[in-house]
Amino acid sequence: MNIRSLTRGDGVVIGAAVLLLIASFLDIYSIEGAPDSAEIPSLWGSGSVVLGVVLAGVIGAALIVVNRAMPQPKKVAGLDLGQFGIAFTVFAAWCALGNIFDPAGAFDNDGGLDNIGAGTGLILALIATLVMAAAAVATPLLPALKGTLIPAARPAAPQPYGGQPQGGYGYPGAQQQPYGGQPGQPGQPGPSFGGQPGQPQPGQPQAPQQAQAQPAGDFSPFWFAVPVPRPLFAEDGSPTPIAELAPGTWYLAVEQRGANLVAQTQDGRRGVLQDTSGIQRG
Repeated sequence: MNIRSLTRGDGVVIGAAVLLLIASFLDIYSIEGAPDSAEIPSLWGSGSVVLGVVLAGVIGAALIVVNRAMPQPKKVAGLDLGQFGIAFTVFAAWCALGNIFDPAGAFDNDGGLDNIGAGTGLILALIATLVMAAAAVATPLLPALKGTLIPAARPAAPQPYGGQPQGGYGYPGAQQQPYGGQPGQPGQPGPSFGGQPGQPQPGQPQAPQQAQAQPAGDFSPFWFAVPVPRPLFAEDGSPTPIAELAPGTWYLAVEQRGANLVAQTQDGRRGVLQDTSGIQRG
């Protein structure tokens, strides 16, 4: 699981779930004229509120967050866990709204409990579930909520791709050396076998200066991070994704094919990244 793949919308869902848990320990009723010493039960004193509001909301938030943090979404009956989570949050908000309108339930049918209203716990539970459901539904639709919750941090240690030392070829933030050049001598040709750097070998014609420089259009591998989760497709053109690139993780671009990039994941899999908009280069 990668918590760096969580979005801002997921952060709102988590905050609303915490508020819902706090509200569950507050008063479920507000009784007019009741003394301060009156013992009013919390939301945990009503089974329908616990099951329909508190647990439904918390379970829905957990399903949304877990689904987002997993490398591959898990599906049940053709639906991923995030879709089940959205349904739970909407159901919790609906149940909370019903309890606000009729907090006493069937007990006030005879008109003898008109002085009972919704307590602080029910009101906060309604607010929390409404915010939770709105964030869950709007996250895939609004770019502001699809942004990463935890920004990608530049790695400060060698990455698993070959284990090169810091500052080596392709490492984020390192200065790339031209092909054949020596460290500290950008653009200079490398030594041939048995020769000294920069010294032509006997009988070897000297190449023109233009041939020693790296063509500007040549591709050099580089590290990058994606702003939002994006699928990685197979190199053979199959429409089924082979992996999902998560925000907060550095990946290595090994080849460019038009507007697409061939990327390598941490476990060595290679695929084509078709959507390269907004990527962060290392």
